Amino acid sequence: MNEKNDYQDQVEGRNSVIELLESGRDINKIYISKQEQHGSISKIMSIAKQRKVVITQIERQKMNQMSQTGKHQGVIAIVPPFEYCQIDDIIKCARERNEKPFILVLDGIEDPHNLGSIIRSAETAGVHGIIIPKRRAVGVNSTVSKVSAGAVEHMLVARVTNIKDAINKLKQQGVWICGTDMDTSTMYYEQDFKDSIAIVIGSEGFGMNRLVKESCDFLVKIPMKGKITSLNASVSAGIVIYEVVKQRI
Repeated sequence: MNEKNDYQDQVEGRNSVIELLESGRDINKIYISKQEQHGSISKIMSIAKQRKVVITQIERQKMNQMSQTGKHQGVIAIVPPFEYCQIDDIIKCARERNEKPFILVLDGIEDPHNLGSIIRSAETAGVHGIIIPKRRAVGVNSTVSKVSAGAVEHMLVARVTNIKDAINKLKQQGVWICGTDMDTSTMYYEQDFKDSIAIVIGSEGFGMNRLVKESCDFLVKIPMKGKITSLNASVSAGIVIYEVVKQRI
């Protein structure tokens, strides 16, 4: 059974709402600013009417007060809680595509902007699903949706109680676990990613949990040439994600 957040959420911004509408996901209501009745707003209204989604026009000032991101662009969609999937759903997705599983495991990403960026990169790269922990990590919310530019509507996300247990379950399915860590000699482009793989990205500033690190089959690192010795989590994820894509072409 899918798991849901315990609160109602909203999706903001024109592109994100268009992606939401086209994804077929349930929408409770769409608020549109009375001052924004042109451009892509017209497309949103047209699709919403086709899908019989309730549209309410309100003053921009009220919309500013509603906004959680500060970048609503004149449109906010109220949606039911995000539906998380199960790990088995991710494996099933790979099998249905006749592809070897390509999964991301995020060990404690707390910044919704990072999560949104990672989801966007993952979706464009054909990642089958993302696994995140329930505790000490951000879930899928309106900011994540906005930053992902709607990609979250097309990405399977599983939220688990224990990342180590999730990794063990992936191993049982024949998936190799690759951690990203500076304490290794193997560069990310030296590792073979052609087989079933799950890439583990650690939290901002702290990296992977010790037990999670010990659960990895192997570790890779991204070379650093400057005085700063770490990258933003979403940048690190993007670099390794596209190395997998490159090797599988």
